[in-house]
Amino acid sequence: MPVSGDKRGESGGCAFGAGFAPGGLLENAPLSLEDAAGANPMVGAIYGGSNPAHFIHGGGGALAVDSSGVPWNGNFITASGNLMADFQLNVTAEAQGRLQVSRLFGMTDDPGVKQMLRFLLARDTMHQNMWLAAIEQLKEDGLEEMPVPDAFPDSKEFAEFSYTYLDFSPGDDAAQGRWASGPSPDGKGEFRYDNSPRAHAPEPVLPPGDPRLYGTNPGMAGGMVNKVKSKLT
Repeated sequence: MPVSGDKRGESGGCAFGAGFAPGGLLENAPLSLEDAAGANPMVGAIYGGSNPAHFIHGGGGALAVDSSGVPWNGNFITASGNLMADFQLNVTAEAQGRLQVSRLFGMTDDPGVKQMLRFLLARDTMHQNMWLAAIEQLKEDGLEEMPVPDAFPDSKEFAEFSYTYLDFSPGDDAAQGRWASGPSPDGKGEFRYDNSPRAHAPEPVLPPGDPRLYGTNPGMAGGMVNKVKSKLT
């Protein structure tokens, strides 16, 4: 079964096709900003954000890179060993893919490309639902629950922090959110709202850094700040 970023298998076939643009899509692409702009400055703006590596490195062909020109590598694969964590990440990846394809749809007037994008959007609808269904199956089979990992024994000492929303923003608008009151989605606690969070440890006193690193001495830095303050006031 493919994991996040691993575009093997049925669920990744469409993504592979979309991520590695066929060379045909670059046919007749403008080779200069003047050609691109023409009478339409918007076209010139879009061309200005294109990836010149398609022309310089690949001669107009497809490249094994992402939309920013970063070469594909193993960092794109996430396999944590926890199925719930990986399936949740897969839902996010498919959502991002469908979002970007829907934006691409509005950037082309080529009927063939639009038809291909419609197909990719349809498949990503399936992919998102597939991973959501897999998550539900994990729960039904009793293999994994939220939060991930659900088998870790939470400390009773910090139980209050497991379901407390700490509001560090002005106002109390956040108190109206679903996350501030009522039962938690995992069914294991009740949300509570705290609009005046306090420190639970004393302010740390940091020792001077290793002089071999040539950092600024904290004592000297404090003195400099006070000197600047006195000048300004």
